[in-house]
Amino acid sequence: MKGRLIYVMGPSGAGKDSLLGFARERVIGEPVLFAHRYITRAAGHHENHVVLTMEEFDARSALGLFALEWSSHRLRYGIGIEIDAWIARGCTVVVNGSRQHVAQALARYPDIEVVHIDAPQHVLAARLAARARESAEQVAARLARQAPFELPHGVRLTTIENGGALEVAGHAFVEVVRRSASA
Repeated sequence: MKGRLIYVMGPSGAGKDSLLGFARERVIGEPVLFAHRYITRAAGHHENHVVLTMEEFDARSALGLFALEWSSHRLRYGIGIEIDAWIARGCTVVVNGSRQHVAQALARYPDIEVVHIDAPQHVLAARLAARARESAEQVAARLARQAPFELPHGVRLTTIENGGALEVAGHAFVEVVRRSASA
């Protein structure tokens, strides 16, 4: 029995963490696990990650404890190798990834399902401003950068628009997760 990886990605402010939390509450008891990210910054609103110092991150990386890792915006992100055991036991594993590093995930997990979460620019801007992690200039610069991504032919891609009520996008995401878990 082998599980599957669902790789969730999208621009900052698209509501990925909110959707992950929404789905986590609705698939309890199903063979679905939501992997923590290891990040070198404090947790924000709706985020579910493990905070590491740069030194702690480097030590774990050197020990090979990350299945996936990347750098973005002067921060380090990692997904622990525990997901390999979960997938091997038949679980569907959901990770919050990066558009710029989807190729790395595809190389390690060729049977991946990619979910791209998006929202209109004005919604992204409002959400980023509400987080209050960056100045208005930094938010504008972040929005101006469009992180391109390309997927090889045959990779399952689902796009979910999350610009309105969380319940609408949330139920669409739960459907993707359940469909993947039952495949």
